[in-house]
Amino acid sequence: MTKKTGGISYRDAGVDIVAGDALVDAIKPLARSTFRDGCLGGLGGFGALFEIPRKFNQPILVAGTDGVGTKLKLAVQWQRHQTVGVDLVAMSANDVLVQGAEPLFFLDYFATGRLDIDTATSVVNGIAEGCRLAGAALIGGETAEMPGMYEDGDYDLAGFCVGAVERDRLIDGRKIDVGDLLIGLPSSGPHANGYSLIRRLIADKNVDPATPMGASSLEDALMTPTRVYVRPVLNLLQRIDVHGLAHITGGGITGNISRVLPAGCQAVIDGRAWRWPEIFEWIQQAADIGSVEMYHTFNCGIGMVIIVSDADADSAVTALHRAGERPLVIGRIDAARGKPMVTIQ
Repeated sequence: MTKKTGGISYRDAGVDIVAGDALVDAIKPLARSTFRDGCLGGLGGFGALFEIPRKFNQPILVAGTDGVGTKLKLAVQWQRHQTVGVDLVAMSANDVLVQGAEPLFFLDYFATGRLDIDTATSVVNGIAEGCRLAGAALIGGETAEMPGMYEDGDYDLAGFCVGAVERDRLIDGRKIDVGDLLIGLPSSGPHANGYSLIRRLIADKNVDPATPMGASSLEDALMTPTRVYVRPVLNLLQRIDVHGLAHITGGGITGNISRVLPAGCQAVIDGRAWRWPEIFEWIQQAADIGSVEMYHTFNCGIGMVIIVSDADADSAVTALHRAGERPLVIGRIDAARGKPMVTIQ
């Protein structure tokens, strides 16, 4: 038999299966730390298994998917990988939450040109942290090594969250009515939205990431992960008849509140009800853009909006305070007077 020479292996082509197997071994204990009731089996199968907890009588499944966007470019540039894992979970878990659903499980997709086990493990460590905050089990995922698709060191993330809500507890905005009040929960910064603009500002103006920003630096302010609102909101839903919820993501305050309003309703926001965190004041000044554009791009300090009746507002605020939140009444629901559906005064 003639010995073949000059062959090209999969590893020669840029895909290291051994490294992929090593990553799976490294993240198995991270995934196990997130397991909850309903989990069946562990990582490594072709499909992840989960049984809907028996506490649900008529469960409706609610699914959400999202990514982290160009915030990942700063994570690579500044070698801040763990916090974007929390971002990944928060973006989907918070979206599932606004339907009134309890997040049950989460899957992730990690794609890169060349797999670096330390970087990938750091990212998944953050994903596990986010899952613990959301009460969701990390039951599966996919790692894709695709040489030629990404620049050296770059990677992309996608996340998939599934939750459940009792049919008669589903929140779809139909209860929202004139006279309801809007309660805002603080954000931790830009979360994972608007980073294409932010990166443009940093590059064009050659901004030092160590620039002081409040009690920390610009880098710290921008890499602070998205808040996971699951626990305080689920706690509130057990006590108050919540009429609507809005997760303030891409599209900002105006774009996301309008998504939950029924016909005939308009949200009037009091822009004086809270002070923007310093990072948003810096963005506005550096970009030289008006408040309307800011409110339509960023959360400007409010990451979740809760809509309740006027009669329930005080009880809701009290319950949120007891859950460790800093709630603020930021507006009201009026009868619609044409567009826009959300106005900020």
